[in-house]
Amino acid sequence: MSTFKQGRYSGFIRPISYLVDLAIINGAVYFFDINLILVYPFHLYISLLWIALAFYIRFYEVYRFTRIIQIISLLFKQIILFSVIVYAYIGFFKEPSISRFNLGQYLITVFIILTFFKLLLYFLLNKYRSVLGGNIRNVVVIGDNKKTRKLIKTFNTRSDFGYSYKKKFDVNDHDFSLEKCYAYIVANDIDEIYFSVAELTNKQINSLIDFADNNLRELKFIPDNKDIYSKKLKYQYYEYTPILSLRNIPLQEPINKFIKRLFDILLSSFIIVFVLSWLTPILAILIKLESRGPVFFKQSRNGFNYEEFDCYKFRSMTPNKNAHLYQATKGDHRITKMGGFIRKTSIDELPQFFNVLFGEMSVVGPRPHMVSHTNMYARSVDKFMVRHFVKPGITGLAQVSGYRGEIEEDKDIINRVKYDIFYVENWSILLDLKVIVQTFLNALKGEEKAY
Repeated sequence: MSTFKQGRYSGFIRPISYLVDLAIINGAVYFFDINLILVYPFHLYISLLWIALAFYIRFYEVYRFTRIIQIISLLFKQIILFSVIVYAYIGFFKEPSISRFNLGQYLITVFIILTFFKLLLYFLLNKYRSVLGGNIRNVVVIGDNKKTRKLIKTFNTRSDFGYSYKKKFDVNDHDFSLEKCYAYIVANDIDEIYFSVAELTNKQINSLIDFADNNLRELKFIPDNKDIYSKKLKYQYYEYTPILSLRNIPLQEPINKFIKRLFDILLSSFIIVFVLSWLTPILAILIKLESRGPVFFKQSRNGFNYEEFDCYKFRSMTPNKNAHLYQATKGDHRITKMGGFIRKTSIDELPQFFNVLFGEMSVVGPRPHMVSHTNMYARSVDKFMVRHFVKPGITGLAQVSGYRGEIEEDKDIINRVKYDIFYVENWSILLDLKVIVQTFLNALKGEEKAY
């Protein structure tokens, strides 16, 4: 049985950092007589390349356990590379009139202001965690050895890291069992699980991985020898204790999250303005003429981090009390004639572009299920909950790969989850574009779906 951890951590810190930094590098331009001829191209140039550089050197990958010397090192790397790019602008755009001296003053000022804000944010967050007890993650440790004890000491002494150490499970205790660990983790709202690889068997590790995946808990390895592990695992240090993270999700990277969100906003805005603005009144009339009831159908579904949201569609069925419990099936008598058409062409899904614009969904991602079905599958389908590490989508890789429509057998949902997990672990903007193109082609073919 799965119980799901809900809540977000510092979700807005990195996006705000992006915006503040872009505001600084662009705003500082007006404090110096740089003598630009093309002002707006210069702003676009420095903004795009600042983000590209930040992605390249992982400038925004600053965590609660990151040391201040690492932050200063990242600042120097970023500003040095940024300086090279800024001076390259003169030759690239052939603007010899630009004052190199004033440009230098601009870069020094940007560096000073950025350093001030980065260090201020660093110390404020540390004080917020250590003094006010905010932004805390509850953790448990499985294993009792030199490394686990050292890690526990770090948790207890470095309150500025923001970890609340709750319990250690000694594998050698006669009454130890992973089931007791799981019960404690669920009952005490634990966010992260740290375990010593050397003290658990492969079977126990696999069980722990399955539990973490199915319950949306973060699992961290404490290795005995870092050389034996795949390089795909994320390797980090908490002071001097090495930690391995199991799953590296591309959409947890700030730059990837920014790119996907920007793409979602642009595409959803385009569809809303240029398609839904004229299509909605037409469909409203046709839907109303055939049957009484609302034009739009609203249904609660589970999204990112298992949070519920209202998913919108054009109504394709006659109003009925079972709409929130039973998905449509082939030949379903509840589907109207107009509903049959808009379902085959996927037009009924278009209102979900409002969900995308509001940030509840993405254009591409794992398709959200009804809450009742999500609860059922979470308990019967292994790793089903991994889908909720990212926002749900209007369309998804599983759907364009043939796993859409009515779920008739267990293999239908199992294969769907496999494709969803592949998407979560291998996201790229090119993969999103591929899914969108294939969805459009499938819609032209009129492939029927259930939900």
